[in-house]
Amino acid sequence: MTQQIQEPELTGVRNFRDVGGLPTSDGRRVGTGRLFRSGHLAHATETDAEFLASLGLHTIFDFRNGADHALEGPDVELPGVRNVNIPLSDPADGREFWRLVRDGDLDQLRSILGDGKAAARMANSYRGIIRTRTAEHSRVVHAIAEDSVPALLHCAAGKDRAGLSVAVTLLAVGVEREAIVADYLESNAPHRRYRVRRSSESAEARSPEVMELLAPLFDARAEYLVAAFDTIDEAWGGVDRYLAEGLGLKPETLDRLRDRLLV
Repeated sequence: MTQQIQEPELTGVRNFRDVGGLPTSDGRRVGTGRLFRSGHLAHATETDAEFLASLGLHTIFDFRNGADHALEGPDVELPGVRNVNIPLSDPADGREFWRLVRDGDLDQLRSILGDGKAAARMANSYRGIIRTRTAEHSRVVHAIAEDSVPALLHCAAGKDRAGLSVAVTLLAVGVEREAIVADYLESNAPHRRYRVRRSSESAEARSPEVMELLAPLFDARAEYLVAAFDTIDEAWGGVDRYLAEGLGLKPETLDRLRDRLLV
C-alpha cells in the first residue's frame, strides 16, 4: 500500500488526513501527498499552519457557507496557496434548525431529531447534494484535473460536504465504494470528531439523552454515504453516466485526473 504522510497532531484543525493509499478497481492507488481532507482551518495554530504549508498545497477548497464563516471565521492564509470557496448546503441546513440544536431544550430536540428524524435528515441531505450540486462538484473535479494538486478539501467538520466532494473525486478515479466508505468512517475517530456545540455547558444541556439525539448530526454513518451512492444509481444509472452527464467530465479530463491523483 502507498505510504500516507504521517498524520500530525494538529491543535486547531480537526479531521485532517491524507487520502493517499486508497485502491482503485484497476489495481492503482491514490498517491501520497496529492489529496487531503480536513475540517476548517480558521482556528489553525502557527504550528498547524507551518505543517500545512509544508505540504506544498496548490489549492484549498472550502465548502463552508456564509453562516459557517460568520461562526468560525476565515481560513488562515497559507503563503502561495490558492483558496477557493465553493459554498455547499450544510446537511443540517437551516438557521432555525441549528438554533434549536444549540439552544433547544430536551422536548424541542425530541421533536426535531427523535424517532429517526435526525438520521433521515442527514441521509436526505446527502441525496439532495448529489442531485442538486452537480455544478459545484464538476467545478472541483475539473480544477483538480487541471492544476490544483496537491489539494485540500474541507468544510466545517470535514465530514459531510467535504466527505461528499472527496467521495465524488474518488469515484471519478475509480476507487471502490467500500474503500471510500471506509475512509469516510475515519471521521468518527475520537480525535477527529467535530465538537458538539451547545449554548449551555450545563449537565442538563449535555445530558446523555440530548447527546444521543444530536449524535446522528455529528456521526459519519455509512448509511449516509450509501444514500448518496444510491442517488447516483437511481438518477443516472451508475457512476459512468453520473460523471459524463451529471458532472460533464470528458474521457480526456478523467485521464488527466487519474494521472494527477493515482500511482
